[in-house]
Amino acid sequence: MELAQVRLLVTDFAACYRFYAEVLGLKPQSGAADGPYEKFSPATGSAGIALQDRAMMAEVLDELGDSADGHRSLVVLRVDDLDAYCERITARGATLLHGPAMTDRMRVAHLKDPEGNLVELQEWLLLRG
Repeated sequence: MELAQVRLLVTDFAACYRFYAEVLGLKPQSGAADGPYEKFSPATGSAGIALQDRAMMAEVLDELGDSADGHRSLVVLRVDDLDAYCERITARGATLLHGPAMTDRMRVAHLKDPEGNLVELQEWLLLRG
């Protein structure tokens, strides 16, 4: 398992984008200043911080809503075989909220930790050989 990113669910994407790019000096991956998603990377390492428009994630998990009084972040973990990993963790007591499901580039599943923090599991299909 590898930590891929910590993703922050935001309502003012443009302001947050400017903060991470211009104030903190992190390098944006694609330059999507208007969102709905952008990953920022430090000078070294492969993990980073990503911003995602809160409304976009609310389309996947209805319980998010528009306010930021809960679910302020989303921890993302990359796994090699999403189905097998989901089977193992549900056998150990995890409850999946969504997925495994296909997006445009990867397969994902969502769950919560005991405090209610969101965790997204990703299987990057382009890495499969």
